[in-house]
Amino acid sequence: MRSFAEAYPDEEIVQRCVARLPWRHNIALLEKLKSEEKRLWYAGQALENGWSRDVLVLQIETNLYQRLGGATTNFQQVLPKPQSDLAQSLLKDPYHLDFLTLSKDAQERELEKGLVGHIRDFLLELGLGFAFLGNQYPLEVDGKEYRLDLLFYHIKLHCYVIIDLKMGEFQPEHSGKMNFYIAAVDNLLRSSSDNRTIGMILCKSKSKTTVEYALQDMGKPIGVSTFTLRESLPELLRDSLPSVEQLEMELQTIAAEPDDIESFG
Repeated sequence: MRSFAEAYPDEEIVQRCVARLPWRHNIALLEKLKSEEKRLWYAGQALENGWSRDVLVLQIETNLYQRLGGATTNFQQVLPKPQSDLAQSLLKDPYHLDFLTLSKDAQERELEKGLVGHIRDFLLELGLGFAFLGNQYPLEVDGKEYRLDLLFYHIKLHCYVIIDLKMGEFQPEHSGKMNFYIAAVDNLLRSSSDNRTIGMILCKSKSKTTVEYALQDMGKPIGVSTFTLRESLPELLRDSLPSVEQLEMELQTIAAEPDDIESFG
């Protein structure tokens, strides 16, 4: 309680924000953050998003304060205010997908399958307002079918959000493909009450300068972010571990020698 009083000498701030959080949330804010600005920011986000204490700690430990709004986009050039500011503030860079375990040579479809299989975790990482509409979402253009990796609708932005997954580094041609996808969704799915569709290219790595050049003259709103994964065991380490068959043989050997086990005990 003494630490709480020292951290928030302004009673007005306390009543407006941190006093509305459970006590365990406030303990986490005090223990994990030294900056008052960051504590108040996370407190406000926790209130707005309804975070549990564990989710609050996760967001602090994954540095959401720095990641939110960090995507490289052309929103300021192609979207009107305040939509451009809101859209920019909602995209992160990087996205932490530590709930997935993929090998280094995994393909986009494996990443997509993992995200759909852990859709609740992915929605939590995306943030409040994203509604999942489907994966491999089909669109027919001029008699040919195209499929979107992931399609969402954002409640606050009132627009469709397309996510295209790339397991490698961002390439300039990715933005052209996304430009086409956005145009198709705008023409085939978007209604008069919807704002312009937004596209996000989620890739393993990117050069900011390359992204900026690629988006410079694009007429559709596109953002580019990176992601991090929890990779599976390295191949050398996997080879050094015993197989299931070897473990079963060891267990059978132990079971056949009960006297040895008793004498060892």
